[in-house]
Amino acid sequence: MAKIIPFKAVRPTRDKVGLIACRAYQDYSVEKRDARLRDNPYSFLQIINPGYKYDKKITGTRRYNLVRNRYLEFKEDGNFIQDKNPSYYFYKIINRENHVFKGIIAAASISDYKKGIIKKHENTLEDRENLFRDYLNTVGFNAEPVLLTYPDNEDLKSIIDSVMESRAEYEFTTTYRDTHYLWTVNDEKIVTKVTDLFAEIKSLYIADGHHRSASSFLLAEKLKEENPNHTGNEAYNYCMSYLIPESDLRIHGFNRLLKDLNGLSKEEFLIRLDEVFRIENRGNVYYKPSKKHHFSMYLDGNYYSLYLRKHEYEINNALDTLDVQILFEAVLKPIIGIKDLRNENRIVYPHGKSDMAHIKSLIDSGEFVVGFSLLPITIQELKNVADEGLTMPPKSTFIEPKLRSGITIYEF
Repeated sequence: MAKIIPFKAVRPTRDKVGLIACRAYQDYSVEKRDARLRDNPYSFLQIINPGYKYDKKITGTRRYNLVRNRYLEFKEDGNFIQDKNPSYYFYKIINRENHVFKGIIAAASISDYKKGIIKKHENTLEDRENLFRDYLNTVGFNAEPVLLTYPDNEDLKSIIDSVMESRAEYEFTTTYRDTHYLWTVNDEKIVTKVTDLFAEIKSLYIADGHHRSASSFLLAEKLKEENPNHTGNEAYNYCMSYLIPESDLRIHGFNRLLKDLNGLSKEEFLIRLDEVFRIENRGNVYYKPSKKHHFSMYLDGNYYSLYLRKHEYEINNALDTLDVQILFEAVLKPIIGIKDLRNENRIVYPHGKSDMAHIKSLIDSGEFVVGFSLLPITIQELKNVADEGLTMPPKSTFIEPKLRSGITIYEF
C-alpha cells in the first residue's frame, strides 16, 4: 500500500513567496526568462539559472555547483525558512478558467516506485533521467513536486476541505492569473490520519513528473550503494510529490511535428498512409479530431483528416487502443523509420494546448514537414495502461495542474 510521510520543507518567507515562485525553467521563452531574471532578484530562476550571473555556457557539474551555491545564498539572506516539525502541505490552485485543484504535498516512497505501487504510464528519455539524477545529486534538493493522483476518497476530501477553511499560510496570484494557497499541517492527529488513509490506497499514478520520478529512483539507488549504513529511512529514499484526486486532473494531449518524411515524396507518404487510414484532404479548412482513432494532419499547405482502418490495426492490450500508440505503430515506425522515441531528434512535441494553427505556422516556416494532432488520453486510459504494466510513448499527456518551483523544497 502507498507510503507517504511528512517532511520539513524549506520554503519562502510569506512576504516573498509570490516573488520566488516560478514556472518550470523550460516553460519560459529566452526573452521572458531573461526579463524575469533582470527584473526580479528573488525569482527562483535566479537559483536554477546561475548562467545568468556567470558564463551561460557553463554546463554539467560546474553549473550544478553554481545552482547549489546560489540556493545557499538565498537561505543565508533569509529568503527561505525551514519548518521545525515534519509537515504535510495542503495546496490549492484556482486557475484562470476557475478550475480548482486541491491536494497534499508530501514525501512519497521511492520503494513504492520500485515495487510498482506508484505506477508510471509513460516512457522517459534516458539522457534526461541521467542528467537530472546528476543534478539532484549535486544540488541536494528538489524544488518541484512530482504530480501523483489517487482514486477520489471522501475521507481525504473531508480532511482537505476542513483544513482549507482556515487562513492559508500563503496566498498569491501569478501573472497567469492562477491563485495559489498553501497550508502547513503538522497537527499529529491530522498527519496520522492522512498517512493512514494513504496506506489504504492500493496504487498511486504518476500524472506528471516521470523524469523526476525516474531520476529520483536512480539517485536513491546510487546513494544506497554508496552508503554502508543505509537504513531505508534516509531522505533520499523519498521524492517530494503533490497528490491530488483523479477528478481534479485536467489532461491535454501532445501533438507531433516531424522534420522529414524519411526520404519519401509527399505523394509516396500519402499512399503509405492510405494503407492504414481513410484520408480526406480538407484543403485550408481547419480540422480537429473529435473521436478516438481520428487524427488531424497538416502537410504542404493542406489539412487532412485521418480515420483508422480498424481491420488493418490489431488491438491486443490497453496500450494498443491509444491514439499515440496507433500513430507510432502505424506511421512513425513503419513509414518515418523512427524506432526509438526516447532517443530521436527528428520529432518534436508541442503540447495539446497549442492548436493546429500553431503547427501550421511551424510547418509553413519550413522548420518542420508534417504535423499531427490527437485527442487527449482519458484518466481511465492512463490507469488501464499503468495497471497492465505498460508504458505510453514519450509526451503522451500534458496534465494540469502545472506546479510552481520553489514553494516547497525537499532537501536530501
